Amino acid sequence: MKHLSWNPPVELDKLELKIVKRLNRTGKLFVFLRQHRHALFDDAFQAELATMYSDIPRGAPVAPAFLAMVTLVQAYVQRSDAGAVEDAVFDARWRMVLGLNDAGKPGFSQGVLVDFRRRLVEHDMDRKLVERTIGLAKETGAFGAAKLRVALDSAPLWGAGRVEDTFNLVAHATRLVISCAAAVIECKPEDVRKQAGLTLFAGHSVKAALDIDWADKAQQTAALNKLLGEVSTLRAWLDDNIKEDPQPTKLVEALATLEQVIEQDIEPDPEGGGSRITRGTSANRRISITDPDMRHGRKSSSRVINGYKRHVAVDMTTGLVLATAVRPANEREHVAMDEDLKPDIERIGETDELHIDRGYLAGSWVRELDAAKKRVVSKHWVRSLGGRFSKNDFKIDVPGGVVTCPAGRTANIRGGNTAQFSRSNCSSCSLRIRCTKAEYRSVQIHKDEALLQRFKQELQTPEGRQERRERVVVEHVLAHVTRRQGRRARYLGQRKNLFDLRRTVVIENLAVMQRQFAA
Repeated sequence: MKHLSWNPPVELDKLELKIVKRLNRTGKLFVFLRQHRHALFDDAFQAELATMYSDIPRGAPVAPAFLAMVTLVQAYVQRSDAGAVEDAVFDARWRMVLGLNDAGKPGFSQGVLVDFRRRLVEHDMDRKLVERTIGLAKETGAFGAAKLRVALDSAPLWGAGRVEDTFNLVAHATRLVISCAAAVIECKPEDVRKQAGLTLFAGHSVKAALDIDWADKAQQTAALNKLLGEVSTLRAWLDDNIKEDPQPTKLVEALATLEQVIEQDIEPDPEGGGSRITRGTSANRRISITDPDMRHGRKSSSRVINGYKRHVAVDMTTGLVLATAVRPANEREHVAMDEDLKPDIERIGETDELHIDRGYLAGSWVRELDAAKKRVVSKHWVRSLGGRFSKNDFKIDVPGGVVTCPAGRTANIRGGNTAQFSRSNCSSCSLRIRCTKAEYRSVQIHKDEALLQRFKQELQTPEGRQERRERVVVEHVLAHVTRRQGRRARYLGQRKNLFDLRRTVVIENLAVMQRQFAA
């Protein structure tokens, strides 16, 4: 396989020197990229990038390192593929960074860029780009910690897909099935609708076609069953008219999507027969047809997210981002930590200190580090009981197996997870009204209670509170990343948005190094 490398000049020419001087106050990262492109894309990394084109005998049509730089500049200025092609022709800053000397030619096309991005994702090379920034920081002396002090944090990433209710989810999925069926039998979707005898899917709005009083529950139920009746009619028509075995992949996938939304959102009606919208919310409920990975979730009790959560792991000493993750919004933070962040961090170095918020506490990595005598720093869980004494008001001696209540009474921890105070002590206690309405009070002991008690004790000291304020570095970095990437996802799908987060993090890391060199 041919290895097409990118070898632009290292020294700045006269025109580039003028551009650099003009960028002294704004656009400094353009200058940094131009000055350090040869180090960022060294021969070893270029050879890695070239492996993405191992299926093409002649190799990549354009040097992969060149396209990687295009992708980074795109992330820096937030440009589309079409905009990137235009800027590579008309913007002197782009042409300087990309080493383009042939006026009027961008050096790449939209199609080449799209194919490069697909290959980058398939080969997980966007992760290698993040690691390469860490490697460059090591080579330049900006990063040299043998053992890492890591802080984790997350922020919402609103999905790019359209969020729909049950009626629109079913209708959207049905229209998708109709389109796929039309492609199989080589006709128009309206022909499928006419042949199957469907009446609700001709317009853009199924609710307009149903035309009911949506405040009337009985009319809603009747409309739902009418919609499901047409879905059943379509299924029967498909069985009679599409005999291919196996059925085309796109049609099978569309039918699976339709089945998924019906199964998650609709249940038998125990009162009137037929079907009704499911009471409550199904676990892992799909909320969008266009983006199957989006989920309803919460950042806090008051902040709802439709889409994803983005996570970053930051080296607290340098402010460099070590690892990233994008997960559905309904997942707990510790899932991203254990499955995504931890493996990527361990590729870089050994973690000696971990700073987290309470959302990550349930992760197995926390227990692993604590068992290995590594430093874990967090606040402890606090649960309000409406003015009554919470667990936080009790003194818990895990090694001694004893819990002491605010009144000074004690109870032994039994079975390793519960301390139950006696009825006689509770009935005669002067603080009973502030403690419990039951005959006695019990306290649940967490499996990591010793660690939680350490957090509680540390928060009571100035040193402990100061140590917890140190994780502000990850909050600042995440704010910068969010500003660069935007509040809303650029792509559909979890993996593509992880790519977008990773290339944004690469820019953030390079900006950190640029500021350090300028200091």
